Formats: sequence, structure tokens, C-alpha cells
Amino acid sequence: MSSLEQKLNNLVIDLYKIGALKFGDFKMKVGINSPVYVDLRVLVSHPKVLETLSLLLWEYAEPHVKGDHLCGVPYNALSITTIISVHHNIPMLIRRKEAKKYGTKKLIEGVFQEGDKCIIIEDIVTSGSSIMETVKDLENVGLKVSGAVVIVDRGQGGMKNLADNGINAHSMLTLTKMMHILCDEGYIDKTVVSAMDKYLKESQIPIPPSLDIHHFNVNRLKMAFGERASVAVNPVGKGLLQLMEAKKTNLCVAVDVLSAEKLLSMAAQLGPYICLLKTHADAISDFSEETAKSLEEISKKENFMILEDRKFSDIGHTVALQYNQGPLRIAKWAHFITCHSVSGPGAVGALKSAADDQPRGCFLVAEMSSEGNLISSSYTKETVSMAEEHSGFVAGLVTQSDHTSTLPGLIQLTPGVRLCGGASSDGMGQQWVSPEEAVIKRGADVVVVGRGITESENIKEAAKLYQSKLWAAYQIRIRSG
Repeated sequence: MSSLEQKLNNLVIDLYKIGALKFGDFKMKVGINSPVYVDLRVLVSHPKVLETLSLLLWEYAEPHVKGDHLCGVPYNALSITTIISVHHNIPMLIRRKEAKKYGTKKLIEGVFQEGDKCIIIEDIVTSGSSIMETVKDLENVGLKVSGAVVIVDRGQGGMKNLADNGINAHSMLTLTKMMHILCDEGYIDKTVVSAMDKYLKESQIPIPPSLDIHHFNVNRLKMAFGERASVAVNPVGKGLLQLMEAKKTNLCVAVDVLSAEKLLSMAAQLGPYICLLKTHADAISDFSEETAKSLEEISKKENFMILEDRKFSDIGHTVALQYNQGPLRIAKWAHFITCHSVSGPGAVGALKSAADDQPRGCFLVAEMSSEGNLISSSYTKETVSMAEEHSGFVAGLVTQSDHTSTLPGLIQLTPGVRLCGGASSDGMGQQWVSPEEAVIKRGADVVVVGRGITESENIKEAAKLYQSKLWAAYQIRIRSG
């Protein structure tokens, strides 16, 4: 047995003794259960083992990877990366899970130059998604990832997923090897090893859809709407992108009126200039089935889609009833709806079921344009992840800034836009930005304009002007760089 192998054997035994390997029934991050859980978080309470593992990891890794910087996947690998950095004098970078909203607002902390090579340090690999997300964030700031070093590969497909994405990854240990070491040393029974081997063979995890190689590192901001339509998963979202490309409009008008007559009149006038009409049907006192039918007819004639801005936020059973029942019966006439992610993915699934196999889509609210709203950066990030995981029904995100998704088919819908020269706020919390700011700097695909059009003296001319400015901004965005 080589010196390195003996050190690894001793390390595995130490990890078992400090409780870093747990046996039972554990829910994993990837959503499946496992009879064994590798919990390296306990290392922070055992500094000697932490130091031994860290230095041993680098002894294993050094022949395989070279780079200018180290970056530990947050948060478990940060302490390990710090020890390697200090002992070997290799500069370290820190990747935040979300950018700060103050100060430098950086996602990657540290001093580096564009083109520098970075080595990623990770504790456990199951699907490989955490490493792939880290690669994306590092490359977005101009760094090149030369490789990844992993302490434990669970053997469930993660290393293959990384290789399929062109990531040079190496693991010091596998879960199978750890189990066999413990068995050979008499710490666990052979039946436990056999059960674990069977479990691993039956629980391979494919690459997450949001990190598929065909979408990885694609910048949607530089892609034309027609090109993005070809990779959109939600069929109605695909149709909207195709409509936008053909009609040359990325304008959505929010028609917040109190009567059905006013709604239909404005829809007919605005139709030639918009891709989407946003409604609040529950504010219309005489909204009826006839109103919905008339609105559908206008949308077909003028080639636009309808978004009912209901912002569903209850449990699945309730939102399904609100969507498909009651006096509005939204699922029957609205191509899209909006939904908060606060109640979890169950609500999205319920809405999809309640659509009764009609082609429908949803926009998840990741950010709001109202001043002082309570949506945090972590909430936004989780909402983006939920949209990616449920892209079969979720067509896009309502956001105020670009939270680049790895799925370019998802559409960014941005409200709170108004032409320069007017007020920047309505005094009731709503804040406005210019069309150019929304599209070029904030990444908006579809821009929602409300009172800037609906309260103008000539709504047709106003809509035409906004359409022209928004489309011009989109053209600049995709041609720049």
C-alpha cells in the first residue's frame, strides 16, 4: 500500500469516528433519499482532521490540476480551501451564493485578472450541479476554470455530468471506496456495503435540466428572440418569443381599468403594437364570460397574447381553484398568469394541472418594482431555480434586473418602465426606469408599460412610440459585444 493510500485509509476512519458518515434515511439536496450521508460540515469542530484532510486533498490534487487561484464551493468547502491557500500560498477567491445589494455588489470576491485560471474545490459531488453553477459564475467575470478537485464522489453520476460539460474534475475518494475501507477495518458489516452498492446502481442522477450542456454558459442577452424560441421548453413561451420576432415588438401594456368596455376598447387600439396585454380582471366590476371571449377574439385578430397578473400565492389546492373556477375562470382565456414562489413548487404544479391540458404558461415573480418590497436576493435566486426546474409550465420570470438563467428560453418580464422626462415614481411606491435602462442594462425581454400609455392623450401613438424605442433597445443589446 502506498503512502497516499495509507493516509486515505486513516482519514476515512477518522471521518467515521467524528460522525462525518451517518447511516439511516436522509433526504439529499437533489431530492432523493440515501441510506448514507457524508456530512463534512462537522470538520469545523475537529481542526486536526480538517487540516489533515485539506493538505491530503492538495497532495492528491497537485499532479492533476494547475491554476492561479482556488475557489471553494460555498459554503462547506471554504474552510478546506482556506487551509490549502494558506499552506501553499495560492490566492483564494470567494464565490458568494448571491451578490450583495450594497458596496461593490460583487458575486466573486478577491483580486484577479481576466483570463486567470481557477481551481474549484468541492466537498461532495452528487449531481455535479454546485460545481457547474460555480463554473458559470467564475466564467461570467472572465476567469477560466482549469479543473475541479472533489473530496468525495458519491458515485451517482455527478462526475460524468461534469465531464460531459467539459469540466476537468478529480475526486480523492469515492463513497464506495470509503465503505470498503470501513468494512475491511471492521467498522461496518458487509451487508451494509452490499446494500450501498445496490442503492448507488439504482439511483444514478442525470444532469439537471437547468445545467444541460446545450444551455450551459449561453448568454441569452445576445440571442435573438427567434433563436431562443427554438430552445424554450414551455410551448406558450416559445410562441410568445416567435410572435415577438415576427411582429417586432417586445411591448406589454398593463391595462388597469375598471370596466369591460374600457378594457376591450384599449385592447383593440393597442393590439397592433404589443406582444402581450396584461390584465387585472378582478378589478373590472363587470368582467364576464362574454368579456373573456371578446378579449380572446381581439387577441387573435391583432396577434398578441394575454397575461392575467393574478400573482397567485396560496397553497396548491387553493390556487388551482382560483385559476380554473370561480367567476373569472382565468385558465380558459389567459395565455399566461403570474405567480409568487413563496408557497413553493407545489403551487406551480397545481396551476399546471388546473390548466386542463390547455397550452398555458406562468411567470414567477422574482422581483418587484415597488419601493421597499421585502423580496431578498436569496429569495430571488431560489425563484430563478424554481423556474428552471419547472420550465415545462414556467415561461419566464418577473424581475427588475438580469438574473441570468442557464435556460435561454425563459423570458424576463420587467414592469416599471416609463419614457424619460416624467416622474420616476408615482408617490405610492412604484418606481420607473427608461426603456433603454430596462432592456439594455437590466436584461428585460418583455417590458411592461402601464400608465405611460394608458393615461396618454393618444394611446395608439404612445404605444407606437414605446414599441419603437423598446425594439431599438433590444436590437442594440443583441448586436453589442
